[in-house]
Amino acid sequence: MPPIANRLLRTLALLACMIGTLALQSAHAAISVIDDSGAPVTLKHPAQRIVSLAPHATELLYAAGGGARVVGAVTYSDYPPPARQIPRVGDSTALDLERIAALKPDLLVVWLHGNAQRQIDKLRQLGIPMFYSEPRRLTDIPGEIERLGQLLGTSAVAARAALQFRSRYDALQRTYAGQAPVSVFFQVWQNPLMTINGSQMVSDVIRLCGGRNVFADLGALVPTVSTEAVLAANPQAMFTATVGATPATRPLADLAMWRRWPQLSAVAHHNLFSIDGDLIDRPGPRVLQGAQIMCRDLDRARQRLAASR
Repeated sequence: MPPIANRLLRTLALLACMIGTLALQSAHAAISVIDDSGAPVTLKHPAQRIVSLAPHATELLYAAGGGARVVGAVTYSDYPPPARQIPRVGDSTALDLERIAALKPDLLVVWLHGNAQRQIDKLRQLGIPMFYSEPRRLTDIPGEIERLGQLLGTSAVAARAALQFRSRYDALQRTYAGQAPVSVFFQVWQNPLMTINGSQMVSDVIRLCGGRNVFADLGALVPTVSTEAVLAANPQAMFTATVGATPATRPLADLAMWRRWPQLSAVAHHNLFSIDGDLIDRPGPRVLQGAQIMCRDLDRARQRLAASR
């Protein structure tokens, strides 16, 4: 064989060896992402046994393609339907630490401000990698799905889910960006009277729909407010969240107290609305379903306000 041919064959063989080595190194390379606390989460290989410590985290894991690997979840992790069959490890505030340890998870997905820190500290002592999850903005959700996909080794599935979310978000933004603003009071709790500030995700939904949260400037994420403060703000629409889907006649029950003040714009124009809490309160993929409902209701409010002028 001519010398040039021999050198070419040796070069090709060397390249093939290098490519194989790089592929092998890549297959065993650690996976590292940054969670919502700003801390790195590093795994030696894709997570195979995951415990989800928040209902929204369970939904995010399913969206990222890892539903079949969730071996434990907290109470109310009920979507998608297969999640109802996952063994329970307590609820968001009272975790069964022994049960969690017995499941031998290689990844915990933790609710940053929803899980009891004392219990999380005990779990940390077991050396189980933790991903802290707490998306604050609607636009944070697709990135969270993608990062979980990296930890799961299901990036292709996660990328499709993230793209779908971004597309639906963009469509809503285009539809409602130019609509007349409507001032909104979102009631979280009646006694004591609680609402949300501008940093809470529901407020992000209000903005997306062309609404304006009347208490956006308050410091606390979920502040307590007085009846007098609500009357002074005089919102044009009021919303609350219900537990699960409810008949159209029930939602107003939580807002019925405001009928004592017929001078309130929201009451005078019949702009009292509720949304299934699972769709609006959980920072997961389904929040855009809740956003669609809120946007629709705010459109009704606009029409009623315009008709009275």
